[in-house]
Amino acid sequence: MTESDLQHRPYHRPISTWWWLEKRSYFVFMMRELSSIFVAWSVVFLLLLLYAVGRGDDEYQDFLDWAASPWLVVVNVVSLLFLVLHTVTWFDLTPKAMAVRVRGERVPAWLVLASQYAGWIVVSAFVVWLVTR
Repeated sequence: MTESDLQHRPYHRPISTWWWLEKRSYFVFMMRELSSIFVAWSVVFLLLLLYAVGRGDDEYQDFLDWAASPWLVVVNVVSLLFLVLHTVTWFDLTPKAMAVRVRGERVPAWLVLASQYAGWIVVSAFVVWLVTR
């Protein structure tokens, strides 16, 4: 490498692998990105459940036995926590990314958030009612 090549190379400031631990907002961003893996796992888990239900009682019972294993319970609890994080951060982004207008007026961000959380509560209550009845 010649001296002129060295003079024209841009300076790249070294960045730590752990840069995302420096600020809370960076950490939340990285956890939200990581949550996508757990969202995908939840979809796979539910598809496996549906497959087992469709195959009959024996397959369904085998699935329930597998799902009750301690390691899978831990994975699903961690997944639940990440799914809640994913949902909350998604809801928080919605008023910033989408301008909802009614009769030409922009709907306040708190109203958009409140409607999302209300919908989440209603759907969750329905699922709880459906499972426990």
